[in-house]
Amino acid sequence: MGTRGCNFHCPGCQNWEISHDSPDEFGRNMEVIEPAESAHLARRLGCQGIGWTYNDPTIWLEHTLEAMIEAKKLGLYSAYMTNGYATPEHMEMIGPYLTIWRVDIKGFSRETYKKISGLARWEPVLEMTKLAKHKYGMHVECVTNVTPTINDREEELRETAGWIRRELGEFTPWHVTRFHPYLDLSHLPPTPVRTLERAYEIGREEGLKYVYIGNLPGHPWEDTYCHACGERVIQRRHFAVARSILVDGTCPTCGLMIPGTFPKAIPSTDGEREWVPLPPAGSPKSEVQSPTS
Repeated sequence: MGTRGCNFHCPGCQNWEISHDSPDEFGRNMEVIEPAESAHLARRLGCQGIGWTYNDPTIWLEHTLEAMIEAKKLGLYSAYMTNGYATPEHMEMIGPYLTIWRVDIKGFSRETYKKISGLARWEPVLEMTKLAKHKYGMHVECVTNVTPTINDREEELRETAGWIRRELGEFTPWHVTRFHPYLDLSHLPPTPVRTLERAYEIGREEGLKYVYIGNLPGHPWEDTYCHACGERVIQRRHFAVARSILVDGTCPTCGLMIPGTFPKAIPSTDGEREWVPLPPAGSPKSEVQSPTS
């Protein structure tokens, strides 16, 4: 779910129509729904959880807090897809209820953050992400949209990956996603595939076990491979899980438990190991272009 406005003003925002809106635009082409009602709607639709994205969820704390409290009562997970620019007081309020902190690490310097978000003070993003992981026990994943000439230097990518490994742990997923020209960054080219592949390699060199290439459907590095034996255990196609051979969260080849929370696999009828579809993880794709903050 999403609404209007944002605390960043990113020049290449793919959801600028809503994130850059002023408050007096509220209500145009929007559906109003009460927070608790949204959690019950998720359950009625058979969703496993509820998430807030498109514009940053930190700006409508009152709504998301009430909704995540209700979601927890219903046994649903809750997720922030966020730029991470919160406060310790904010984290204290949502910490007992929020399940997932999916955060953008847009770069690793003040200069980069100023160019890519309009704000130079980026250290709070790192501090709040550490709180989410270590104090509140949330599942944390990091995303870097690799943007040509802005945050694609190998040194900066290595600093990002190294920080994730040191502060969040080797099993923290890092998604390096392809930039597409948009809005005030329309003059830049899409991220070259080799740049993304190099970012993936850097993440692995820095000790991260689960690095993914995103916004490049069909690339083999958007899939999940067992960190012990290398078996491909989940095959993806953009936002969708295409096939999985996980057996109750374990690799069928070596028996290792894969970090994460997964639905139970459906056994094959002939007793042979095979790729088995998993249940859909959410509603149909929105008209909004990207779920990235």
